[in-house]
Amino acid sequence: MPDPHPITGEPFDSPVRPGTGWPGDPAPAGTRVARTSAGVRRSAAGARDLAELDARVSVCGACPRLVGWREEVAHTRRSAFADQPYWGRPAAGFGDPAPAVLVVGLAPAAHGANRTGRIFTGDRSGDWIYAALHRAGYASQASSRHAGDGMALTGVRITAAVHCAPPGNAPTTAEKATCSTWLERELALVEPSLRSVLALGGIGWDAFLAAARASGWQVPRPRPRFGHGAQVDLVTAAGRRVRLLGSYHVSQQNTFTGRLTEPMLDEVVARL
Repeated sequence: MPDPHPITGEPFDSPVRPGTGWPGDPAPAGTRVARTSAGVRRSAAGARDLAELDARVSVCGACPRLVGWREEVAHTRRSAFADQPYWGRPAAGFGDPAPAVLVVGLAPAAHGANRTGRIFTGDRSGDWIYAALHRAGYASQASSRHAGDGMALTGVRITAAVHCAPPGNAPTTAEKATCSTWLERELALVEPSLRSVLALGGIGWDAFLAAARASGWQVPRPRPRFGHGAQVDLVTAAGRRVRLLGSYHVSQQNTFTGRLTEPMLDEVVARL
């Protein structure tokens, strides 16, 4: 018999259910749980607003490899966080319910959002993006440590191409395709207020462009190439113009090596 899940108390071979009592849990009792790619499509299509979408994302169990990995990490934990409970579920989007700006990252970090329950929270990547958003006036705080720390975003929503922490930070093609349905629905819900998008890294860039095209947006052909500072104007299905900007991802691989610096990130954020 496997050990119980550290948050829900249920065996790992049971679906993670809502109503865990975790602070800020977006999923009330009775939230629909998608367990297949077809289930994701049905569940996403039925989300009437961002709150309902976030609830459904936060209990998704459609990708067995990602479910197994995120819960194994939540069970074993990193020694530095051995005394802390782990979220161990998908990290939904976070921020303003009517954003002018959408930030699209790659996926939750195993000991970041997979631990804290909030995207880009509790790791070095989050330190960078929230600090930049704070300097630009979008974020109430310069750092985000845990889901109950009072962080608030104004005019910005942050999301990801993949909502579960993947092994080696590398989701498979099939996993990205399954999760893309969530992004397409998210895009439909934020489109009325959206003026610009910041894609962090090539995967975020490609995921957003694919979601935009699937949503009936006008996307140039050939597909615009990612690069730091890359910019392209897209036209939504409703005929609105939205600017897409690219930035190197705020991962330690880029920030520790100097490939991405604070002035570089600030310059792109200013153009949003």
